[in-house]
Parts: sequence; C-alpha cells; structure tokens
Amino acid sequence: MDQGRITWSELAGILELSAPATAERVRRLEERKIIKGYTALIDPESVDCELTAFIAVTLEHPHRATFLQRVQELAEIQECHHVTGDDDYLLKVRCRNTRGLEQLVSENLKGLPGILRTRTTIVLSTTKETPVLPLQFPADLETVQG
Repeated sequence: MDQGRITWSELAGILELSAPATAERVRRLEERKIIKGYTALIDPESVDCELTAFIAVTLEHPHRATFLQRVQELAEIQECHHVTGDDDYLLKVRCRNTRGLEQLVSENLKGLPGILRTRTTIVLSTTKETPVLPLQFPADLETVQG
C-alpha cells in the first residue's frame, strides 16, 4: 500500500471494515507506535540534494555513543545501520555535491574520536528506492492486533 492520502472510506473498503472501525484501528496502531508517523516524500533533486552516497564506518567501541549522537545531529545522514562484516555502521547520506560530501566525511565524521576508517561509495543512479514495507493488505494487518 503506497497511497498515503487514501480516505477512511477507501481504507475501510480494503480492510473490509467500517470507516469508524478503521479510524479506531489506525488510532490504536499510532498509539502503539506501529504507525510511526506520516511524511511527504520530496524529490531530492528538486531541493538541490542530488548526491547520494553510502559511507561504511569502522570505529573503536568506546566511542560508539559519541558517534551515534553526532549521526543524529547531522541532517545529511538519512539512515544509519549497525551492520555485520568488516565495518560497524553503514550510513546513507544526501549532499548537495561532492564538496558537501567531502565536508561531511572530512570534518564531521573523520574528526570524531574513535573513527578508524571510512569508505565512501557514491551512487551513480538509483533504480528503486521506496519507504513502503512488503506487506500484503489486508492479511498482514490482521496479524497486528490494533
């Protein structure tokens, strides 16, 4: 389901519930933080954030909290994942250009205590990018007792 502006009646039809029952279920899902929020998807190129990159970060464990706090503060970092393998974290970042990426890596990340290594991969093009989870409606919603 990728239609964030669907009406209660349309959603009720999909779920085979009444509109009031649907609204109540959504309210409970929001209350339980299963639905975390609502957002508009903005085209990055339209707002001059054309460069996407992934940065693998290896750090000393004692400095993890400092690193994670800084990640929260940097708007360019869209995603931060704790991963297995040779690196500790994988960051998805968006910057205006290579100068912005250089500043992010050189000044904001490599300047942190405990950063042992970063490896940056610049995205040339994107075939698929979606925030939609692979749910089958309404079956998967029935497993979540809202």
